[in-house]
Amino acid sequence: MSIELALILGMSAATMIPRILPALFAGRLTPPRKIRQFLEAVPYAALGALILPGVITSDIAHWQAGLAAGLVAVVAALLRAPAFIAGAAAVGAAVLVRLVS
Repeated sequence: MSIELALILGMSAATMIPRILPALFAGRLTPPRKIRQFLEAVPYAALGALILPGVITSDIAHWQAGLAAGLVAVVAALLRAPAFIAGAAAVGAAVLVRLVS
């Protein structure tokens, strides 16, 4: 077996195992309430960790546009606006700030 094939098979297994195991045990295991709360917060924390640096460093010359877009998106999310509306409002805020400054 070539090294390339072994690497591909190993990487495939490394990505498939974490996806398959929860599906196999999802109905049988019920984690405690604290663990469930923690796991429910992970996607939001990961999303924030991915988005915040982009908001801050979107355009160094016009950092206010990124900040305005981020704030508008947060407010729209808190108001439970659909994701499309929140995104469109954030883009609109960034454009307005860029036009004004």
